[in-house]
Order: sequence, then C-alpha cells, then structure tokens
Amino acid sequence: MMASAAALADAARLPASPGAYVLAIELRRTLSFATAVTGPVRLPPGRYAYCGSARGPGGLGARIRRHLRRDTRIHWHVDRLTTAGEIVAVVARPGGDECALLRDLLARPGVTVPVLRLGATDCRRCPAHLVAVPADFDPAVFL
Repeated sequence: MMASAAALADAARLPASPGAYVLAIELRRTLSFATAVTGPVRLPPGRYAYCGSARGPGGLGARIRRHLRRDTRIHWHVDRLTTAGEIVAVVARPGGDECALLRDLLARPGVTVPVLRLGATDCRRCPAHLVAVPADFDPAVFL
C-alpha cells in the first residue's frame, strides 16, 4: 500500500475522538478477490471512496493510521484496496456517521456502488460503504 504525502500529513493531525471518515483510494490496476459475503469481486482501475467509522480506542487517528500502514493485516474489505492501491486523500468528521457520509456521496453525479455489501457487511442501511467516484473526486471538497 502507498499513501500520498498529503494523506500521511492529514492522519498525523487526526483526533483520538470517535467519528467517521472517507478514504479516497486510487487503483492503478484491476483488483480481484473474493469475500464470504460478496463472492467474487473485480474492481477496475479508478478512484474509489470508502466511508468508515472509528468508535474504538484511539478514535479517528488510530483507525486511519492503521489504514495507512504498509504492514497491515487484511481484516476489513477495504484493506484489500488500501494494500493494492494508493490512499490519495483522507478526511475525517469527528462525531460523524459513516452512513450519512455515504448517503451524501451517493447523491453526487457519477458515484456508483460497484459491489453490493462491499465494506458494509455489518450495516443493514447502506448498499455498500465502498463506492466508485469520478477521477477528480476529493473528499476535502466533498465534506
């Protein structure tokens, strides 16, 4: 996994409070894998946005720094993308809700759900927490 210098700098300033976040991830090559929930997944090159939450110890800072680590263990669906692609931007909303962020994203032109349930196996309100976004998507502008 690679993370842009801006993403690393942003993560260093994140609070230990709970909240929600958006990772903008750039895939430069096709990514194929399978999960027990979604079955086979094939994501073409492009930009994706993942909406996540951080409610545990260390809050937003700890969770996002975990996503940025090169030696991370595959635990969540998004880890497949973060280890294969590049995190190009990170934005956090202290006290925020990942489902609300996703609803706002889905209301934007050009945002689609590439695979149902991907990144949201524990959520029954959202179709997924990973969306395909236009190439120029910047979560800082979005939020």
